[in-house]
Amino acid sequence: MGKVALISLVVAALAALLGERILSFRKRTLASRELVKNHLPNCVALKNLDSGSNDITILGNGLAFISTGLKFVGLPSANTIGKIYTLDMNDPRMKPGELRMPRNFDLESFNPHGISVYVDPSDDAIYLFVVNHPQQKSQIELFKFIEDDHSLEHLKTIKHELLYSVNDIVAVGLESFYATNDHYFNHEMLKVWVEFLLGQPWTNVVYYSPEEVKVVSEGYYFANGINISPNKKHLYVADLFDHNVHVLEVEDDNALVSVKAVSVDSLCDNVEVDPETGDLWLGCHPNGWKFLMADPKDPAGSEVIRIQNIHSDKPVLTQVYSDDGHVIIGSSVAATYGGKLLIGTVFHKALCCDLK
Repeated sequence: MGKVALISLVVAALAALLGERILSFRKRTLASRELVKNHLPNCVALKNLDSGSNDITILGNGLAFISTGLKFVGLPSANTIGKIYTLDMNDPRMKPGELRMPRNFDLESFNPHGISVYVDPSDDAIYLFVVNHPQQKSQIELFKFIEDDHSLEHLKTIKHELLYSVNDIVAVGLESFYATNDHYFNHEMLKVWVEFLLGQPWTNVVYYSPEEVKVVSEGYYFANGINISPNKKHLYVADLFDHNVHVLEVEDDNALVSVKAVSVDSLCDNVEVDPETGDLWLGCHPNGWKFLMADPKDPAGSEVIRIQNIHSDKPVLTQVYSDDGHVIIGSSVAATYGGKLLIGTVFHKALCCDLK
């Protein structure tokens, strides 16, 4: 075989491999389900959240914290200003209020992603952990919530080489947390594409404390939402591209041991846990290809999935809400309180609905 023919054969083989990987990525990884509307009663759009509500977490007293304004190349919200809102779920007006940020904090570069709240059992003080991506970098901001004047006090910025592209976070102490790394804000594109072409998982879960930082679980295609069980014995990690929610047992040394994976048949983003029932609530993208294309004439849909009895042999999965994208686009989180469901999105509006 001549040199030119050999080169042509190699190029053809690589093109075929790339084509196969792209088709596989679109069909399996990105999903392509068309949705039938499954709406809830009395859904209303929340005010002030037209630039997304990427993550939401609700305290036991009904106070919700909401991050908005995620900036990433290609998103419609790319030029917005990052903000944190609160919402009193017991207030019938259901009006989010913007938290006043500290003067010494760089608001221009604030790019909030995942959030988590830690309530100090010694004095009930509320601490807010926020994943921040200034200039597309990755760091964690720790704030104290000042209820009297509805503001945040910035306590510290946390950076570490293992926290290279944090997506979501769950606080387990005043300065300790588990975090998922993906490649959402990682610029090692050659590494990403090589792993993609080889079909290899590339993301992980990191445990952070001032005394120790370590990778505690890996082998995920796209480690996304993370949360903890009410008894603090298990973590739940959503693998967006593998369409699974992983159940992990927390060891005494903060390491994680895989228990099982539950298939959700959707690209699920953040994970919220009902503190009373232990049910998991997931905001999902059932058609990731449409989400990437962002065609306003053919918008991506939204889906909310609840998982009951996840530790049993037969977890129960229920599609609680779905929309074809004409009401809400790209749901990223779902959280419940008092018979109501909050649905947040990456860049679109946020909804509050009554549960049936």
